[in-house]
Amino acid sequence: MEDLTVPIKVPTEQERYEETEGNTAECDEFLPHPETGKKSTRFMDFEGKTSFGMSVFNLSNAIMGSGILGLAYAMANTGIILFLFLLTAVALLSTYSIHLLLKASGVVGIRAYEQLGYRAFGTPGKLAAALAITLQNIGAMSSYLYIVKYELPLVIQAFLNIPEKSGEWYLNGNYLVIMATVVVVLPLALMKQLGYLGYTSGFSLTCMVFFLIVVIYKKFEVPCMLPSTGNSSLPGEAEQEYTPSYEEYTHEVLPDQCVPHLFTVNSQTAYTIPIMAFSFVCHPEVLPIYTELKNPSKKSMQHVSNISILFMYIMYFFAALFGYLTFYENVEPELLHTYNRIDPFNTLVLCVRVAVLIAVALTVPIVLFPVRRAIQQMLFPNKTFSWLRHIVIASILLAIINLLVIFAPNILDIFGIIGATSAPCLIFIFPAVFYIRIVPREEEPMRSIPKILAACFAALGVAFMLMSLSFIIIDWSSGGGRATGGH
Repeated sequence: MEDLTVPIKVPTEQERYEETEGNTAECDEFLPHPETGKKSTRFMDFEGKTSFGMSVFNLSNAIMGSGILGLAYAMANTGIILFLFLLTAVALLSTYSIHLLLKASGVVGIRAYEQLGYRAFGTPGKLAAALAITLQNIGAMSSYLYIVKYELPLVIQAFLNIPEKSGEWYLNGNYLVIMATVVVVLPLALMKQLGYLGYTSGFSLTCMVFFLIVVIYKKFEVPCMLPSTGNSSLPGEAEQEYTPSYEEYTHEVLPDQCVPHLFTVNSQTAYTIPIMAFSFVCHPEVLPIYTELKNPSKKSMQHVSNISILFMYIMYFFAALFGYLTFYENVEPELLHTYNRIDPFNTLVLCVRVAVLIAVALTVPIVLFPVRRAIQQMLFPNKTFSWLRHIVIASILLAIINLLVIFAPNILDIFGIIGATSAPCLIFIFPAVFYIRIVPREEEPMRSIPKILAACFAALGVAFMLMSLSFIIIDWSSGGGRATGGH
């Protein structure tokens, strides 16, 4: 706790802001706390109730996203060694970014991303952080519900052994995504404390472990190789007119088509780098989870972050490796669709698709919590907690996201742009500049090594942003659909 209580002098206006923030019951959205009289409420005054293990589950679930389904495709376009190098670099950078956030929050004793923005740059900093969190997480939630919309009807169709889609309502993705939102997502999103979602996060991670086990198993069951049949069978696209039979996959194997490549550079390689760079986005959830951690300290929360990132690093690598070693260059941008080309009615693959659907549905409430907090900070910064407001904000957010998923089929292209701008801000730029502004010069001068590293980290974020935007714009101008902003 020593590094969490470094006293610094702050302007009177900021002291008044922090005291108001600390005493608003809306802060209890993440953790209720006892009354402390006239004493200014600080981060350390909150009694965390979430165990270390549950915190790891929640943060791991926040890291894990639908992007895990596309990492095998990324490996096919980078090669095994280059993929491993990039994944390791991104994991280490994400760990360092969380370190900057925790160090800055420990210096001033505040517990929300937006409040760090206010302390560093005043109201513009708070609004910028809140806006970035809102856009990034709404994009992530939309991508999760898109998976539900397009995968759940196919799963039901396969379980009922219906060869072609009919007009039945239970095969309509629009109805199903609304039902999943109302029955599963909304009740979990209405919980007052983020720590309660540790159980659902643990179950969600179990589903993804099952996914990984099946991917490894399928490597030794699926023969080499799949033929290249032209357009990928992506969600929402028309099915191909001809689907080869299972026996047709085993003939005419060329010598180099079932050989893994250690290094690969092609026209798609550059597009995979932004996808991997954003594969560990969890920063808006770090401070809320930190707040609810039992016996919180920077060291214990850093351990939570390190374990969560390591766990997802292992899952990401093995899911990509065995998915790639199953299909090699024929792997599709969405791994499950590649299995679907072999046998769409395979029971084990169907179970995996159900597990992935459950996992992404249970991730939505985790991602929604910081968005609601950000909206509260922008619109009602000094209001006391209200269950009505708590419920209404969550309901409106989910309603908007459902409308986007149902009526805007190309909205993911827009969120590709949003992800390419908000994600670098949340991962690289904001943690670095907040750290530089908040940590006192008496403790770390501007020319000290930690602040120089933080400045370089922010510059790296700007480079990632420009690179991602360039790839997306080039992709749009060429009429392609390769660039994706993902979580």
